[in-house]
Amino acid sequence: MSDVILDLSRLVSRIRHHTPSGVDRVEMAYARGLRAHYGERLRFAIVHPFGRYGTLPDAKALRFLDMLEARWALEDGDVKPRSLAAVVPALLGLLPDAPRAVPGSVYVQASPHHLTRSDLVRRILTREQARFLCLVHDLIPIDYPEYARPNGAALHMRRIETIAALADAVIVNSAATGMSLKPWLEKAGRAVPTHVALLGTHDMPAALAGEPIPAEPYFLCVGTIEPRKNHLLLLNLWRAMAESMPADAVPRLVIVGRRGWENEQVIDMLERCPALVGHVEERNGCSDGALRDLLRGARALLLPSFAEGFGMPVTEALSVGTPVICSDLPALREAGGNAPDFIDPLDGPGWRAAILDHFRGGPLYTAQRERLTAWRAPTWDDHIAIVRDAIEALRR
Repeated sequence: MSDVILDLSRLVSRIRHHTPSGVDRVEMAYARGLRAHYGERLRFAIVHPFGRYGTLPDAKALRFLDMLEARWALEDGDVKPRSLAAVVPALLGLLPDAPRAVPGSVYVQASPHHLTRSDLVRRILTREQARFLCLVHDLIPIDYPEYARPNGAALHMRRIETIAALADAVIVNSAATGMSLKPWLEKAGRAVPTHVALLGTHDMPAALAGEPIPAEPYFLCVGTIEPRKNHLLLLNLWRAMAESMPADAVPRLVIVGRRGWENEQVIDMLERCPALVGHVEERNGCSDGALRDLLRGARALLLPSFAEGFGMPVTEALSVGTPVICSDLPALREAGGNAPDFIDPLDGPGWRAAILDHFRGGPLYTAQRERLTAWRAPTWDDHIAIVRDAIEALRR
């Protein structure tokens, strides 16, 4: 019988890091979900950081996945990544074996890792005699190059061109992402089946230790500090509230996320704005358990992004019963349904009014709490079921 091959290159490449990114979580969910369904018919493969492509023996791959999940549950992200020297022994232990081609296999990739190298992807597929199923997270660097790193748009175009040229089927995390991808598939002149599968909601463990949850009511913003996340709106709102309201009437804002790129103004405000002292707290990262506790305790999650491919923080907050105030974007409406309060990311007065309403337990807050009782979180079981159907269609 043909095999299903899951690429774990992204997770191996992130071995130095203490806490996961959203893409890391997705690749882990694919590993667990597909393994539960296919058992030993699932093979794990990697493009190793040292350059070799091959297959990881089951026991080695599963030990690695267990280690990562334990790390994510317990380790604080507010520290520097491990040194390369510290992880070399683990990387040597993850050197892959030569692949064994099984005609008719399906190669599944849930991350953008090495997709800029179309020649490498083509060689892998030829060597494995496999068809290619790939998850597309977003096209934001292409659609909004002003929010990407200086070379981000060009790199992402190469990834999408690889997918358009080589994928036999595609999973997209939202219909909005699918609409952005469609012109690229049409340009390539290929009829590639595209399956919409909302990302599942992660079960995060309880925190065993770490920074305490603020005692006073607080709002939470989760995500890398980068321009498209629109942290600047929140910081300017908090400065205005701090300068115009009594100190005890100003809510607290906790920002969780590592510092990204092109964010000088945000960093300047976080480090040098006197009005924010005592009202805004920055945490560069935290364990899954600590994040769960922060989400549970928050008055609301704030996500004023200019662009999103899905919106994992939205579903994670709603799944623990925490209200969400977020930008009115198609992808976020897919993620949150009718539960959140949706506001234009440029509507500063609207954001201020909604934040203060939720802080004071006003009508917006009360109405959303009522809507939350009917909201149902997207699940990884549902997502993986769609992936399995796509795999089986390619194996026929």
